[in-house]
Amino acid sequence: MRPLKIGACLKAAEIANHREWLFAADRDIELQDFMTCNALGPEFEDRIHAAQLALAGHKGRIGIHGPYEGLDLDNKDAELRPLITARFLRALEAADRIGARQMVLHSPYTLWYQNNIHSWKGYAASKLARIHDTLDPVVKQAEHLGITLVIENIQDVDPSTRRAMVDSFNSPAVALSIDTGHAQLARRMSGAPPVDFFVCNAGDQLAHVHLQDVDGHADRHWPPGEGEIEWPAVFKALGHCRSAPHLVLELRDKADIPKGFAYLRDLGLVY
Repeated sequence: MRPLKIGACLKAAEIANHREWLFAADRDIELQDFMTCNALGPEFEDRIHAAQLALAGHKGRIGIHGPYEGLDLDNKDAELRPLITARFLRALEAADRIGARQMVLHSPYTLWYQNNIHSWKGYAASKLARIHDTLDPVVKQAEHLGITLVIENIQDVDPSTRRAMVDSFNSPAVALSIDTGHAQLARRMSGAPPVDFFVCNAGDQLAHVHLQDVDGHADRHWPPGEGEIEWPAVFKALGHCRSAPHLVLELRDKADIPKGFAYLRDLGLVY
């Protein structure tokens, strides 16, 4: 199994602290400056300018994390869905202007959904219809810009459900993201399969991975090695992906990036 190159999730102001590691090897960077209402409103131009300055000279792949707080893809209020669409379109503009070619969005699937899928007639179809109502204009714009929307597991239990949602768009602008910590939490809390099974299920639809470790109780965003994830199994599965997904450490404490990288490197999994 050959080691894989990884990068990190950072805000523009944090890039300088890891610049040599990121830029010398053209590592993947995910900018996390465009997730909030203020970021897409009064601070929009300032954040774009800061990101452009921080990324100057970087030749690796760039993505952003899109907004998510209060922005459910399957919002049941027909008057609110256009507002959510507008937020995503605004974030796509930011991504394009800083040279990012991926944007992370959160999955709307949960254990409640999985356990109640047959409780009401048309439950799955109506949920998917709302998702399309929200995302279809965003997907169209992403196709135009050459940006891929990657749908991250949050409370997902069956990875096939999210994959089927991605399939339903029949677009190269929609793909899968896996957060390793979220997958492990779903395993402990909801009986989901192991993290490497999430990777295997995604296959060549996998375009992005958040690498973080957890204790099985909370969304810790610890560096790999401090939690309970079976990292050799995860990277063995990633080694079979022909899609070359962005692989980024998403850690709560950015000072732990060298520690998390060193742990995976010393296992022979990354470089």
